[in-house]
Amino acid sequence: MIYVTIERLSQDSPQISSFVVEGHAEYDVPGKDLVCAAVSAVTFGTYNAIESLTGIIPLHEMEPGLLDVTIPELTEADHAKNAQVQLILESMIVMLQTIERNYGDYITIETTFREGG
Repeated sequence: MIYVTIERLSQDSPQISSFVVEGHAEYDVPGKDLVCAAVSAVTFGTYNAIESLTGIIPLHEMEPGLLDVTIPELTEADHAKNAQVQLILESMIVMLQTIERNYGDYITIETTFREGG
């Protein structure tokens, strides 16, 4: 099972601050697992898009079965870049939800909040 955790700042400020993807789908054997391949393409592509399109370099940890990405805190002057980062992250969630709708036995998505509210 692949577990995706999306962390938002709070329910009042739904800005995404980080996401973690861990586990393996086990839909098929390694190298033929289309669920793992799809999730990897979407999440690694999201990381690369943030860096390439906005110049923001997320803090990250990558190892087999784990991708942990945290968006650095941006200043008010970076408002436009932050909006771009958030749009990229929200589009990642839409793509992951599409995978979850079709392969829900192999991926689950959870949203948490950094602050209560």
